[in-house]
Amino acid sequence: MTPLRTIAGRVECEIEIKKSRFLAVVDRAATEAEARAVIEAARKADPAAGHHCSAFIVDLSPPDPRIERSNDDGEPSGTAGTPMLDMLRGHHLTNVVAVVSRYFGGTKLGTGGLARAYGGAVAEALSGAMFLTRERREIMTLELDHAEVGRVESELRGHGVVVVGTSYGASAVLTVAVPDADSTAALVASLTAGRVIPELDGHMYAEIPD
Repeated sequence: MTPLRTIAGRVECEIEIKKSRFLAVVDRAATEAEARAVIEAARKADPAAGHHCSAFIVDLSPPDPRIERSNDDGEPSGTAGTPMLDMLRGHHLTNVVAVVSRYFGGTKLGTGGLARAYGGAVAEALSGAMFLTRERREIMTLELDHAEVGRVESELRGHGVVVVGTSYGASAVLTVAVPDADSTAALVASLTAGRVIPELDGHMYAEIPD
């Protein structure tokens, strides 16, 4: 199964085809409401554009379903939203929204030309994106002495462990996201001479740079 990816942050571009301008925005969106907010913001940013076509993919937590939507916004059916959505799928992206605003240049592009233009605008925007792979990680907490937390954290990071946070009280509590709980427990045991036993505390999806 191909791992799902998202983008690190918003990317934009503008392309021109036969004097028609296509302004593309691709942004993060964790929910359908967030995706629609990005689409509405694009409409307000370019009110003179004739079309604001869009596509988004959102993966919610189980058991909620994956949501995919596209909208041609007045362009011929299937010539805008669908190729945009296909471009997001082709990059194996999730939790992402794309909006392409078009200023008509006076020359009709035909259905094939429109599909290539809308899909191409999204592809051009994505060429400037930083991609992150979404991986399921187990959450573990470690209770450590203040004197050793820096050393243990550094060693864990060196083994690919994502450090979620650290809290300080009578002792330091390190919260980490790990790909394999058993191997991490063994690593922690070796770093602390068996004194520290990590506790499982659920799971999360970590975003790892490609």
